[in-house]
Amino acid sequence: MFEYQKDNRFFAQVTGKMEEICEQELIELGAVNTKTSYRGVYFEADATTIYKINYTSRLLSRVLAPLITFYCDNPNVLLKTAEQIAWEELFPIDKTFAISASVSNSKITNSLYASLCLKDGIADYFRAKFGKRPDVDTSNPDIRFNLHIEKDRAVISLDTSGESLHKRGYRLLAGEAPMQETLAAAIIRISKWNGDKPLLDCMCGSGTILAEALMHYCKIPAQKLRSKFGFVNMPDFDKKVWENLKENCDKEIRPLPKGLINGSDRSFEAIKVAQANLSRLPFYDSIDLLCKSFGQITQFENGTLITNPPYGIRLGKMTEVQELYKELGDFIKQKCNGTSAFIYTGEPTLRKYIGLKTTKRIPLANGKLEGVLLQIDSYEGSKKKVFLE
Repeated sequence: MFEYQKDNRFFAQVTGKMEEICEQELIELGAVNTKTSYRGVYFEADATTIYKINYTSRLLSRVLAPLITFYCDNPNVLLKTAEQIAWEELFPIDKTFAISASVSNSKITNSLYASLCLKDGIADYFRAKFGKRPDVDTSNPDIRFNLHIEKDRAVISLDTSGESLHKRGYRLLAGEAPMQETLAAAIIRISKWNGDKPLLDCMCGSGTILAEALMHYCKIPAQKLRSKFGFVNMPDFDKKVWENLKENCDKEIRPLPKGLINGSDRSFEAIKVAQANLSRLPFYDSIDLLCKSFGQITQFENGTLITNPPYGIRLGKMTEVQELYKELGDFIKQKCNGTSAFIYTGEPTLRKYIGLKTTKRIPLANGKLEGVLLQIDSYEGSKKKVFLE
């Protein structure tokens, strides 16, 4: 019996700065006895909840099921321990596997070398028992394992997610420096937008914020487009329970009212990419997309503005970026009465060029990039009908 089967304890990997918000989501999805850690959350859950978390979580990166924990102060210990695990209970010899590894404050200092030792241990086990070994496939394996060594304490886990959960399946094309899907979902959650007012991304790029807003409002499971999950390799996987869970989640899907979600971008190429990505999702044709700069938008009142402006990587000269942020501040002040704006930037020093008081500043990472989410609440306008044109 593997470790997770004894205590029903798992570990969710998360993007930096998102531990607490991910813990909240896990609790909402049925996890119990949660505890945050660096870039992760420990939690307890039954099998049905693990399926649900993997299928519906909008914020997590991966969910790991610990197989064994042991003291490991040299490569030989790792190799010998791996040779003792009943790997055939997890996958047959004709299936492929891959290993991701991380090491911290340990005598084993190289994560690549650690993963190679674990790979050799798996290969040696199969070779000794069956006379041959399974193949490694780093790009699209049938099963993924995770090795984490910290202070000479090693944990080998089964990756119950498979591919990283930030990969939704709708983004076939990407613009420059795209926002990670989990970050877009986190910002929408932080904004508390729930469809009671229109939403606008006035620099929509490849459409990630729009796509996550659509999935959030329509209650589309984050992995609706995914056909392959790592939890099917769990020895106690119950296909019928999984199919029932999936069916019940899909029943919650609802249509998107026309005009509730709006996007614009001055680049015609960006709009084409956004349209192509959004077309992978149900109800995408209810999103209004315009090819125009935000300066050309006449009015957007009493709504929610969520956007990720360029911050140097995408635009070029810093003076141009600074001017863009000033123009965005003017747009919010002059044309967005009654609107709460949520602006994510990968360069926090650009905040001052917006020229407006921020209600909140929340550090959030976009992959390896340390950025900040700025909340700006404009003056309340008269309760006019919100429109974008």
